[in-house]
Amino acid sequence: MDTIIQGKAYVLGKNIDTDQIIPAEHLVYSLSDPEEVKLYGKYALSGVPPEQGGLPEGNIPFVGEGSFRSDYTVIVAGPNFGCGSSREHAPFALQVAGAKAIIAESYARIFYRNCVDGGFVIPYETSQPLTDAIKTGDELKIDIEANTVTNLTTAIAYTLSPLGDVFSIVQAGGIFAYARQENLMAKS
Repeated sequence: MDTIIQGKAYVLGKNIDTDQIIPAEHLVYSLSDPEEVKLYGKYALSGVPPEQGGLPEGNIPFVGEGSFRSDYTVIVAGPNFGCGSSREHAPFALQVAGAKAIIAESYARIFYRNCVDGGFVIPYETSQPLTDAIKTGDELKIDIEANTVTNLTTAIAYTLSPLGDVFSIVQAGGIFAYARQENLMAKS
């Protein structure tokens, strides 16, 4: 995985829960059938109320009609992202849809852990609210080594909280792959 992530922003509000990230009715698809896995991407963030999806305008779908992948690579959200149930499918659905990173003011702990443990998406935290500074569709560039995000649309950079080992774990493909890679457990 490259240490630069560049792509369009998708902005959400606060308290986005796991049922909004992947609604329960879409948890029926097989995780081992490639055709069914694509449906997790198709329905990622489909439970977000229209007025909260794609802020500040609202009513912008994360995944376009008839598509399985999103045009948006970076999700920018307010506090308490991923609250609700401990649904492991939520960060998986975002990854399948093409999201590479989330920048939120805070996360529900279990969602954060699921992002990292499964190696799905990079969960960045920011101490400053970015949902008013960044708009859906703005082009962003995250520099993982510098812990910054630059809004290329406005040419303004923001500092992100350091990831620590999180990037290495996500890059390895999850906590078990990382542990094997670092010789922390027996290789299988």
